[in-house]
Amino acid sequence: MLLWAAVVLLLLFVIMDVSYFIRGTLVFARGLLRPPIRDILQELTLGGRVLTTDIDYMGHMNNARYLRECDFGRFHLYASNGILKATRALGANMVVGASTIRYRRSLQFLEPYELRTRIIAWDDKAFYLEQRFLSARDGFVCAIMLCRQNVLRSTPDKMMQHLCKRKVESPDFPEDLQHWIKYNTANSEKLKTEQETDGKLD
Repeated sequence: MLLWAAVVLLLLFVIMDVSYFIRGTLVFARGLLRPPIRDILQELTLGGRVLTTDIDYMGHMNNARYLRECDFGRFHLYASNGILKATRALGANMVVGASTIRYRRSLQFLEPYELRTRIIAWDDKAFYLEQRFLSARDGFVCAIMLCRQNVLRSTPDKMMQHLCKRKVESPDFPEDLQHWIKYNTANSEKLKTEQETDGKLD
């Protein structure tokens, strides 16, 4: 029986990223069990360290691992500030609509770091977040990501009203975020035009 259990477990690790789901569950649980955060704009920090499963051929953190860690940062934030509960209560869902990451300095093998996640602003369709990777050694911002979290079957305003029991206005959009949104809009229009042109050629 134990042998079969070991085989099944090994098979799961081969065909699925089991560690992702285990880590995600633990992060959600950590956020839900901590005292609730009342300030929706409060920045939350998750600690980490570059392990053997994170490194690439250069011996530093794989570019894709930053995005994976950002998932966990958002999980932690939403479980801690009530957005996860509001999403469920309203029958809504959230998906990443866009993300851009800028790498400034590599995180090296075994280097400890902090991932800081915060909501910057929101509009009628999405929340906008900033996520920063800081080296725990000297506080240098090694990477920074902007993320648009689209809200499906509801709106950020409804979610905020559910959480705060009143209408809450979004903070002003910083200049760099405005530029990023304009880029995404222009890129979307470009792709639509290309698709329309391809359709006419057919």
